[in-house]
Amino acid sequence: MKIKSYLLLLASCLLPLTMVAQPALSFIESDCNFAAGNYALYPESDLPQLTPAPQGYTPFYISHYGRHGSRYLNDMKGFMEPYKTLHKADSLGKLSEIGKMALQEIRQYIADAEGRWGDLSEKGKEQQRQIARRMLQNFPEVFSDGAFVDARSTIVTRCALSMGSFVLQLVKERPTLEVSMHNSYSDMWYMNHQHKTLREAATDYRGQKVMKKFIMSRWHHDKKMSSFFNDTAYVRQHVDMQWLAYYLMKASFTQQNTGRSSEPNLLQQFFNSDDYYLFWQVENAWSYLQSGFCELNGAQQPYLQVYLLGKIISEADSIIAGNQHGASLRFGHETVLLPLVCLMGINGYDFQTGKLEELEENGWWASSIYPMAGNLQIIFYRKNAADKEPLIKVLLNEKEATLPLPSDLAPYYRWSDFREFYLRKVAEGESVLGTTKR
Repeated sequence: MKIKSYLLLLASCLLPLTMVAQPALSFIESDCNFAAGNYALYPESDLPQLTPAPQGYTPFYISHYGRHGSRYLNDMKGFMEPYKTLHKADSLGKLSEIGKMALQEIRQYIADAEGRWGDLSEKGKEQQRQIARRMLQNFPEVFSDGAFVDARSTIVTRCALSMGSFVLQLVKERPTLEVSMHNSYSDMWYMNHQHKTLREAATDYRGQKVMKKFIMSRWHHDKKMSSFFNDTAYVRQHVDMQWLAYYLMKASFTQQNTGRSSEPNLLQQFFNSDDYYLFWQVENAWSYLQSGFCELNGAQQPYLQVYLLGKIISEADSIIAGNQHGASLRFGHETVLLPLVCLMGINGYDFQTGKLEELEENGWWASSIYPMAGNLQIIFYRKNAADKEPLIKVLLNEKEATLPLPSDLAPYYRWSDFREFYLRKVAEGESVLGTTKR
């Protein structure tokens, strides 16, 4: 395998407890877009009915972190790499009819995305509106007269527009809401915290070595990619077929998030469920190195989100003490949402191992956490305004989730238990990151 076929993993860095008895392949066979990872559409069609609150309890506050909605590819490279390979071969008469079809598709992808790199799409705006609408429907008491909405986003435009789409839907249906929106660098220390040492550790030598071995045992697309060309000698000398296969599969997932979502996805006809399953395995393992408690790089990556977790707790304390009701909404990125879920051990995502082969069987499926518009909601319940011992429930992508806490009311938990447990997590993480937050 050439070095590029490993470097493709580095590109993906920009970018449950699942039913582990059913392998990921079975989901991919039903719908190949399950393999799309952080390019997957938000799963609105299979949302279950929520468990009623214990008798006498009413929701009064929601603390939220959500990823931006569907977007265009971040930059041109994702399309230009396969385009340059196929275009050069075509200019030399080395493409087969299949290769020419793929080249034409890539040209259309580039034309559609030109000037929109990284932009929130109309589909992304609609995802946010629908999530806001369901939040209102599920928890109307939170947004009753006098309720506040404090909304904040990272400084990235697609996150600000996601916030705007969400909040506008709330205001449309509840015009009496007291709304504030913020888009400031001053919030970035907890909304999208960066830590040089931990980021470098995510791709240190040991992790890279194991990851490369993991890829080499799975990523074999020579035969399939050779059908795109009519000259095997040319392919051996000039084409990295693993790299080409990766980018074509990645590109095939982007269309559903863009203005071409209603058009036939011709790139997907070149691959089968087994191809996409291998793609899913590689992307999942890379996400674990980047965001999970992976023993290969120190098992510390989720601590990047301790400042966000601490902010969630302190803001909730303030709301409880002040007898307020409303919502704190935060809009950011999958690179925050995934490690936050791991840090909190939601649905068993604090799973720790140094063996990447163990991820799938233990339900560590990143694709179940960070689709476009993926979100975490913590819903607070109390008996009355004087109640200082509320209950909470956690929703991951609007589905009830489990926490590593004892509870005789699950999926409800006592806030005091939540607070005590996670303040210890924050203290652990701060000792790892050091005292400097900014």
